[in-house]
Amino acid sequence: MDIAIIGGGAAAVGLLDALAGTEGIAAPGGIGTVTVFEPSPHLWRGRPYGPDLDAVLVNTPPALMSIRGGDFGHYAAWLGERGTEHIDPLLGQPLLPRARYGEYLVHAAEKAVAALGEQGWLVRVVAARVTDVVVRSGTRLVLRTDDGQEHEATRIALCVGGGTPPDLYGLAGSPGYTADPYPLADTVDRIAAGDDVAVIGSGLTAVDVVVALAAHGYPGRITLLSRSGVLPYVWQRPDGYRPKHVTVERVAALHNDRGHLALDDLVGLLRTEMADAGEDFDDLAAELRDARTDNPAQRLRRQIAAVDDPGIGRRVLQQSAHSVGPYAWRLLREPDRAWLRRHFRTAASVASPMVPVNAAMMMRLLDSGQLGIASGIAAIEPVNGRFRVRTTRGERTAHVVVNAVNPPAQAVPAAAGDLVRSLVGAGLATLHPAGGVVPADPRVHVLGDLAGGGSFITSSIAGVAASASRTAAALRTP
Repeated sequence: MDIAIIGGGAAAVGLLDALAGTEGIAAPGGIGTVTVFEPSPHLWRGRPYGPDLDAVLVNTPPALMSIRGGDFGHYAAWLGERGTEHIDPLLGQPLLPRARYGEYLVHAAEKAVAALGEQGWLVRVVAARVTDVVVRSGTRLVLRTDDGQEHEATRIALCVGGGTPPDLYGLAGSPGYTADPYPLADTVDRIAAGDDVAVIGSGLTAVDVVVALAAHGYPGRITLLSRSGVLPYVWQRPDGYRPKHVTVERVAALHNDRGHLALDDLVGLLRTEMADAGEDFDDLAAELRDARTDNPAQRLRRQIAAVDDPGIGRRVLQQSAHSVGPYAWRLLREPDRAWLRRHFRTAASVASPMVPVNAAMMMRLLDSGQLGIASGIAAIEPVNGRFRVRTTRGERTAHVVVNAVNPPAQAVPAAAGDLVRSLVGAGLATLHPAGGVVPADPRVHVLGDLAGGGSFITSSIAGVAASASRTAAALRTP
């Protein structure tokens, strides 16, 4: 059995770790091979976890950052005493710089490679991009790389990561425009002290940009440009609560009993969960409805004050968005999925909160007037060396524009476009109507956000690790 893993970021690390711990059989009568294709110099780190500023933090508590599926303590065990140097005082949890988390991914990958080697697998890394896959007679697949080489495999796992940040306003190539803010160390170095900075977006990437500018000592004005003006929620202190009603098992039972699953069914599970804890679901629902109309600064202040709130409602909603959500999404009726897509910004702000230390920095900048939030963006245009921003409330200008719009889930990365087209052309995969790629051949597997038919919420590390565990089991089965 010869496995080709296309991509060498977090999903590939999770898959290697799962392969190393999965019982199975290698190639009959011989040694199996695992070949990882990754052209980036930052192997195993992916786009988010390469070298960068220390101010750019992991946005999730340690228990949800384990790359080993089902082992929530794997990352914390690697952290050990190092975690005490990076405690978020409000969250009470260690939050490492993303580059340091990248060291964890490198460690996990190297341990997995060594373990696979001890089991008899030959593991190698090819520093090239796969551009084409063709079917050769029998069970062999041929992968062609951009350096003109060919490599054979019997199984393929696509781990190419998320899509490319979209250029919503056609600003590509304009002087002063940054299409992708990572690494943030390079982005902030290009911004002069006297520049007015406009950041497109108001999600976690936008928060990263603002925090990086503040850590760099930037003294100028920063404005978040957003259609909705909704900031992410703020993480609450983990309390160890495990849902009893909002679970995959209960969702499966509802679907089996009724033959369908509606959004009201999921709401009913959350109502029951909260009622058992003495909480009112309607209060949470009202808070969610007001997200798009609340003053962002006032809402952020309430969120910071609620970090220690003992209520379980929002905690369960955040947790289930990544644990139960991907399973439930595939069972939901299309009208319910369409309704959730229309409320994407609110859903994303709940499912992907910011860490309290970043929230506190945002609050200080908002209170001082250095940071502003402009909603209702209609257009951004380069004019005479600057950018003119038109909103529903008027116009403003900026010297620099940083694109912090996150690619949608299931978007095909630009660098993987040729590869995906070849897979579809060879009949090995199909494009899902809602985005992403669906295997059309049992030899092909897709991990992470590229998997077609998945939830509209971007995959978390925990979700990627769970997907890697399932894929490893399938790959190790002859």
